[in-house]
Amino acid sequence: MELTTVWFVLIAVLWTGYFVLEGFDFGVGVLLPFLAGDEAERRLVYRAIGPVWDGNEVWLLVAGGATFAAFPEWYATLFSGFYLPLFLILLALIARGVALEYRAKSDRTRAWDHAFFWGSLIPAFLWGVAFANIVRGVPLDADHEYTGTLLTLLNPYALLGGVATLTLFTFHGAVFLALRTVGELRAGATRLALQAGLASVLAGGAFLLLTQLDGGRTATWITAGIATAGLLAALVATRAGRDGLAFTATATAIVAVTATLFGNLWPDVMPALDPANSLTVVNAASTPYTLGVMTWVAAIFTPVVLLYQGWTYWVFRKRLTNDPLEKAISP
Repeated sequence: MELTTVWFVLIAVLWTGYFVLEGFDFGVGVLLPFLAGDEAERRLVYRAIGPVWDGNEVWLLVAGGATFAAFPEWYATLFSGFYLPLFLILLALIARGVALEYRAKSDRTRAWDHAFFWGSLIPAFLWGVAFANIVRGVPLDADHEYTGTLLTLLNPYALLGGVATLTLFTFHGAVFLALRTVGELRAGATRLALQAGLASVLAGGAFLLLTQLDGGRTATWITAGIATAGLLAALVATRAGRDGLAFTATATAIVAVTATLFGNLWPDVMPALDPANSLTVVNAASTPYTLGVMTWVAAIFTPVVLLYQGWTYWVFRKRLTNDPLEKAISP
């Protein structure tokens, strides 16, 4: 397999990991004002992702760095053409991170709750808008420079993609909270999971269907079907109280959705409305030497990172409660 294809697949894997792990973080933030009724419950919601949220964001940093190193032309075109949406995502992530770190140190908890909510909702929506445009194609000139405007990116298909990711991540986050909590908070998370799951099936199903009808491949029809089946299975498992199975199903759906998008994208990395101006894994790639060095570095350090993050989730695997005794004995 060519190294350009290897790195395209690796970048797809990095984005998949980011959406699966950071996806439930976004969902938890979106659900905060609708789920937590008092300060004790709000603190419990924050504690659910407290030990892992910053590690989950590392997947985004690595995905961006890998894109810059492996496909510099793709990186340049993407970050110049999508500058404003990506800048808004960055501001939202900063506000969200500050809220998570400083809420417990401040008396103005409501302000930090708003920052956490909007800092989760905006990226959850805009990532769908961005990837929908990437897959659909954008106006590029012969020098691979973006020639559209912000309104070009806010087309109906892209907005549907934003709704699809927002509802999917909200569903994923609700299932995660049901898995990590007990009592009334778990019951509320289960109720919201059923509502968000239904919205995700409708919005995500419509988005995947339009994506496949607009040039889907045989393999991506399969992954789109797996994504739909995963969402439906998560709904059934949630209704049955099988939180672990429901979380596995929503994670599988996110993996399948991401595979569908990247599967339809390849061998392009930034398709243009005029195919002659498209960026591909060949004309956007770094030199073979650069890709070779990166491959060795990834082969050495990626297993270490995966083992460390897996250990973190194992340590903080218990359900959370406001019981003082349980706090004392939880990891």
